[in-house]
Amino acid sequence: MSHSGDTRFAALFVACLLALQAASAEQAQDILKASGVQGGLVVHLGCGDGKLTAALRASESFIVHGLDADPSNVATARKHIQSTGLYGVVSVEQWAGDRLPYVDNLVNLIVANDLGKLPMDEALRVLTPRGVALIGGKKTVKPWPKQIDDWTHYLHGPDNNAVARDSVVDIPRSIQWVAEPRWGRSHEELASMSAAVTAQGRIFYIEDEAPLASIRYLADWKLVARDAFNGTLLWKHPITSWVDHLRQFRSGPAHLPRRLVAVGDRVYVTPNLAGPVLALDAATGQTVCEYKGTERTEEILAENGSLYLAVGTSEVERTGGGLFQRGEPAPSGFRFITAVEAASAKPLWKKDFSKDEFFLPLTLAVKGSHLRSNSRC
Repeated sequence: MSHSGDTRFAALFVACLLALQAASAEQAQDILKASGVQGGLVVHLGCGDGKLTAALRASESFIVHGLDADPSNVATARKHIQSTGLYGVVSVEQWAGDRLPYVDNLVNLIVANDLGKLPMDEALRVLTPRGVALIGGKKTVKPWPKQIDDWTHYLHGPDNNAVARDSVVDIPRSIQWVAEPRWGRSHEELASMSAAVTAQGRIFYIEDEAPLASIRYLADWKLVARDAFNGTLLWKHPITSWVDHLRQFRSGPAHLPRRLVAVGDRVYVTPNLAGPVLALDAATGQTVCEYKGTERTEEILAENGSLYLAVGTSEVERTGGGLFQRGEPAPSGFRFITAVEAASAKPLWKKDFSKDEFFLPLTLAVKGSHLRSNSRC
């Protein structure tokens, strides 16, 4: 064959390879769209040559594990995945049997042409609540147990009653997953985690991700979202300014854990100390809504489709000279409670407080149509 013939053959081979990869990517998108799964751990049973397995990692929010009984398929799949640079977040293992190699409630999506001798009960065992098995195009969703409760606010719910309606919680007997960082930055300064809530199988927390080598490194605060059952990193959102991390242990403001709320498919957060409240998509972290007029919000409560916000500085007599020079805004000259519609951002009402009439942090509570806060004069 001539040199020109070799070149044409190579070009044709590359074109065919790209076409196959495009077909796998399109098939993967169809599978993910049909399943409704937007992130987490995906298991591909009967992974074959690994092309679809690799394509199922449609974004950085996915980890994919392929299983196949044929060792030659496993070798071929590994070679393909390694060629894409994805091996690690996508991996393949030889497996054959009637029990899957996962703990209970770990997998978000199982994809297979058929289960073979694997019983559906075994697939459901390893699926997370609301996890999906897509077998031969047929979708099966594992129901959410009534015994598992969400923890949507700092004190469980907007009513400040820190008692969960969860009967599954028990004495810890094993570790479901581990994620970095494993240690806080210091035990003498401000805690590395400011807030944590859960909703619909996801956990959200605000954490300082600066290097652990020295507390003198500037803080690097992030809002982090993970799958609560397997720890898969779903997304991160920057917290552009936060409380000075060199405050002494337990001397941080009481309002920090009240700046994060998760309800259903929405996360409500103040992305910095001075900015307005944002609504983020819980699955992707994309901003859905910015609530105008809510700048300097310190506490967020969500109830019956409305947000109840405590706005303005609560630390009117804060100690620690020069803190504002290290990133904290100066105290506000106002303090009020306001309510807005969560979906439309429409203001509902507002109550101002004078300097002589001050409501205390962590006392705002909502239940049904009643709102209450302790105050001092």
